[in-house]
Amino acid sequence: MKPAEVAKENDEQLKLSLAETEKHLFKLRFQSATDRLETPSEIRKARKDIARIKTEQRRRELVAESKKSDEQLATTVALAEKGEVADGKPFVGRRKPLRVVQRIQEIQAARAAARKMPPAKGK
Repeated sequence: MKPAEVAKENDEQLKLSLAETEKHLFKLRFQSATDRLETPSEIRKARKDIARIKTEQRRRELVAESKKSDEQLATTVALAEKGEVADGKPFVGRRKPLRVVQRIQEIQAARAAARKMPPAKGK
C-alpha cells in the first residue's frame, strides 16, 4: 500500500485496513515459524504498511488537535495534568500525559508567534 493510497482512505477504512494488515502479519509470522515462506519480504511489507497507516492516523489526530480552540486546549491540559482524558478515562502509561501537555504548549506557542508576526508584504 502506497502512502498516497493511505492518505485517500477515511478513518474507518484506515482502522479496518490496519486490523487486516496486523492479522496478515500475524499469519505470516506464524507461517514463518512453522514453514518456509514463499516470499520472506512479505513480512517487511506488512510491517511497513502498518507503520504507514499508523503514521497517517497520528497525522490526522494532530491536525484535529491543532484545530481545537484555546479553551479546549486549556481543558485538555488540565485533564492531562490530572492524568485523565476528555472521556474521564485514565491515560495509559506515565509519560503520555506529559507528552500531551508538551504538544499543546507547542501548539499554543506557535499560535502566539503567529499572532505577533506582522503581516507579510505582497508585491
